[in-house]
Amino acid sequence: MDIDIEKLIEECVFTAARSSGSGGQNVNKVSSKVLLSFDVNASDTLDEDQKRLILEKLSNRVNKNGVLQISSESERTQWMNKKAVTTRFSQLIRQALTPKRKRVATKPTFASIQKRLEGKKQKSDRKQLRYRNFDF
Repeated sequence: MDIDIEKLIEECVFTAARSSGSGGQNVNKVSSKVLLSFDVNASDTLDEDQKRLILEKLSNRVNKNGVLQISSESERTQWMNKKAVTTRFSQLIRQALTPKRKRVATKPTFASIQKRLEGKKQKSDRKQLRYRNFDF
């Protein structure tokens, strides 16, 4: 499914907040944390199947109102955090919309079968040696 990420990013709402944790004097003055909010259900770019896929695959990141939220506070500047959060958003959307490849069943190789049987034989021999040591 080909999707225009730039249009989706335009539909996002960015909010800045103060980052938590240590950071010295700067942390109390600058709002460098960026929170991205994307309302999946209200998106004009996505069709209904794409919305359903995103809501299913990203259910742990989507709240009960259908809003996908991603935050970043790892960088020192708001601009870098916005860049990081948009990159993460585009990765998540692409992963959610990528169809899962079907697994092709294969036969085990001859060597892997032989290795498994050899291991079973060794384990059996070890247990037989233990059994012979006891007199009943």
